[in-house]
Amino acid sequence: MTVNANYLPGFRVKTASRGDIDPKMLRVNAERLREDFEALAEIDATAEGGIDRVALSGGDLDARLWLAERIEDIGLTLCDDDAANLGGIYPAETQDARTLLVGSHLDSVPDGGRYDGAVGIVAALECMRILVENKIQLPVNLELIDFTDDEGTWHSLFGARALAGILPPDVTNEARTENAPFCAALGRVGLSLRDVPRARRIPNTLAGYVELHIEHGTRLENAGASIGVVTGIVGRTTYEVIFHGQAGHSGTTDMYKRRDALRGAAQFIVRAHEMVRARYGDGIFNCGDIQVEPGKYNIIPSKACLIVECRHISETLMSEMEIAMIQIARECAASHGLTVEIEPKIHMPAAAMAADFIEAIEASCDALGLSYTQLASYAGHAAQALSQIMPCGMIFIPSVGGVGHSPLEFTPWEDIVKGANTLLQTILRVAFA
Repeated sequence: MTVNANYLPGFRVKTASRGDIDPKMLRVNAERLREDFEALAEIDATAEGGIDRVALSGGDLDARLWLAERIEDIGLTLCDDDAANLGGIYPAETQDARTLLVGSHLDSVPDGGRYDGAVGIVAALECMRILVENKIQLPVNLELIDFTDDEGTWHSLFGARALAGILPPDVTNEARTENAPFCAALGRVGLSLRDVPRARRIPNTLAGYVELHIEHGTRLENAGASIGVVTGIVGRTTYEVIFHGQAGHSGTTDMYKRRDALRGAAQFIVRAHEMVRARYGDGIFNCGDIQVEPGKYNIIPSKACLIVECRHISETLMSEMEIAMIQIARECAASHGLTVEIEPKIHMPAAAMAADFIEAIEASCDALGLSYTQLASYAGHAAQALSQIMPCGMIFIPSVGGVGHSPLEFTPWEDIVKGANTLLQTILRVAFA
């Protein structure tokens, strides 16, 4: 393997006014970082200690304003795009330089935690400050970015997919009735769905994307490792599965002659879980939404509509898992005298992180004396979409108890500082590669 000297702990960079400096000496300001984190956590804070800052809500817009003010305080160039992604640019020495993106998201799930997304934003912000304060001249434009609706209040990874140019046409179709509420939400920031395709970036202008994020799992905690070096992000497909039966009186209809849509759906859920556990150890099946009609306690359900998803790090194995799941749905329908409709809704392919970025993160951990381990992400992130047009890397830090998307979400402050310093070192290594 050819070793790039820029990945070695001792490489040096030029500053605008101080000559050579050793980047190993650069560290984030932990106190300032914490002030930013606490200030951001107050925006739409909940009584339980979390936040409720769903995409394009009043709280999300307040958080964007807070970030915009911090960006201008640093002296960066404030920017946004037609998908409402917000950012700040630290320009390179040359006008034709490519752009390295670094960031995360400000939005949350309903009644979410203070760490998800926010850690990545405040760490990226602090890294930008350090580079500006030390007048480090980068050969790339460095752009801090907050992605719109990362959590999927309206459309999962909306801002990242818009930037990558991979949003399906129905998402930006203003004529669709289903899109009316989202149109109204975008209108709050002066945008419309027809504008969104203009957010697409040209791949050859981009140097890549790096993000710091909490793990949403216990692997780092169990391993006693400070940093998770993400090697890939699982693919996922969302399906709508609708079982159709026949309504009837719950008390007088023969138990052995019923066409109970919910019973067929329940059997399908149990069998699909058992199939994945038995045959696809690294796979995930989940049913997170069930709508039953007519929805009365004394009427046999005539319709059960499920939203399910499959996840796997291997596209090939995920495809096999989906085929098996569909077959189970059909068998369950047939065994209860039902019909079933199965329609795929969203597919995000599995994404591999770039080898050079993985190497840069590991070299940064070595330089900082931090323990690390490679792992795959079983949660979706912006890098999953962005990796289709640029190299990407992700840095995980531990989540206590593996809790995520909850007010109980927690990461010790020292782990956040370690992650932020790893991010800073990784930016330098990637930028000067």
